[in-house]
Amino acid sequence: MYRILKAIKDAYITNKVMNNKFRVTDANTGRAGTLDLFKLYDESTLPSTSSGVTEISRTLIKFNLDPLRALTGSVLDINDSSFDCRLQLTDVIGGQTLPSNFQIIVFPLSQSFDEGIGRDVVSFSDLDACNFITSSYTGGNSILWNEQGANKMGLLGASDIDIISSGTLHGGAGVVNLWRSQTFADGDENLLVNVTPIVSATLAGIIPDHGFRISYSGTLETNNRTLFVKRFASRHATDTRITPRILVRYDDAVRDNTNDFFFDLSGSVFLNNYHRGVASNILSGAALTSVAGTSSLKLRLTTGSFEKVITGSQYKTGQNFVTGVYSASFAVSSFDNTTVDNHGTLHDYVRDSGSITFKKFWSSFDNSVGYLTGTLKVNAINRTSFKNTPRRLLISITNAQPNYRADQRVTFRVFVDDLDYSPKAGKLPRITPSLILPDMFYRVIDANSNDIVIPFDTGATGQKSATRLSTDSDGMYFDVYMEDLSVGRLYRMEFMINDEGSSQVLEDTGVRFRIDP
Repeated sequence: MYRILKAIKDAYITNKVMNNKFRVTDANTGRAGTLDLFKLYDESTLPSTSSGVTEISRTLIKFNLDPLRALTGSVLDINDSSFDCRLQLTDVIGGQTLPSNFQIIVFPLSQSFDEGIGRDVVSFSDLDACNFITSSYTGGNSILWNEQGANKMGLLGASDIDIISSGTLHGGAGVVNLWRSQTFADGDENLLVNVTPIVSATLAGIIPDHGFRISYSGTLETNNRTLFVKRFASRHATDTRITPRILVRYDDAVRDNTNDFFFDLSGSVFLNNYHRGVASNILSGAALTSVAGTSSLKLRLTTGSFEKVITGSQYKTGQNFVTGVYSASFAVSSFDNTTVDNHGTLHDYVRDSGSITFKKFWSSFDNSVGYLTGTLKVNAINRTSFKNTPRRLLISITNAQPNYRADQRVTFRVFVDDLDYSPKAGKLPRITPSLILPDMFYRVIDANSNDIVIPFDTGATGQKSATRLSTDSDGMYFDVYMEDLSVGRLYRMEFMINDEGSSQVLEDTGVRFRIDP
């Protein structure tokens, strides 16, 4: 799973001095196209001060976490090690002067803020909340920051703070720092910081969901140095490709080996249960007992007199059980000398035929209730002479449409064909099954700009296997949440395959699609 969460409000607040006369502490920039961070030292004067005046700005931003809330507790485990969230702001270079060698710090906000409708970033004449003094305006009353500039920090749970510096998130973990920071050597880098603990705690209701405050680090705000100006795109930027976002990665790939089960290798097979089209747990026996949890059903494989019994469970992603999905993981030894029939043992059949098709029975433990019957073909491991040439693979997305709505979650079905494979002669018509590739990953490309919108996330160092394709009894698939993409843009898919010791990227599947409102 790779999600892109979008900002739902942002602004920057400032106490800038105008015309050496007054500070614009009540100015609002809620509709500005950029989020500006600056610190000016001794660049202006005030009537009451001859020198040493400091002017600063700080950014406020809040993201919509509801897409994650809808998945938490089902297909998303926010405590799983593969869950990862990165706050990203994109640098905007507009010919302005640019500081270097500085640090930006990110705090979770303890107090909510209103975005406001201000646009003026020259004279800062638009008045609204939020601003340097006021966080919001509710019921005819202005809600003030506890300290000007949203600068009162303290422990999680305190009622008189603006930003949270530290707190206890999990039992036994003790007090941990909740701020994140990034150093900018050249100054034109994007902001990209790991906010996983903050997002996880927010989804769990431990940290209030008010967003973040972003600023220069405390020492940079108080020393005798001018930093003008670090500029990021805001959510109101014309180019929606550079607006603020939280990048979410989570390994939720399903590996059903029904179509690629091999002797001597552990694999998994799955069972789905639906009640009138809705995924539901199996109801078993006269009492209609829900089949749920670990070790809750049985899978039996038979061929001739051979039988293998495996304990199955409700399927889990992370620590969350998935409603209506069950799985069993096991291996079948090709060296098993159990007698199958009068003609030989299991080992004899594997040696002579290269595969065995087993009858498959899902049932209750006492065999009194059967849930599903079917077959499972188990193949001998593929061995060939040494070769160092990748297979010529043709990839197609079999169910792609030219247009999708922004509110759709689309499951793309993928078919992979080996162009050099020659099937054995047989009856016609012949159906060629898709290859099943366990290390296949997708990415999404903006078809006009060639920008990578969703990158390959393969499980390499620092990655989480978030874009790995899943497999089921029909082949391979992956999901894309269209609300994460930009309305009106044209996209295409690319794939990376690690197969038989080689890696290759297939850049064009011929599929193009656009997001409609």
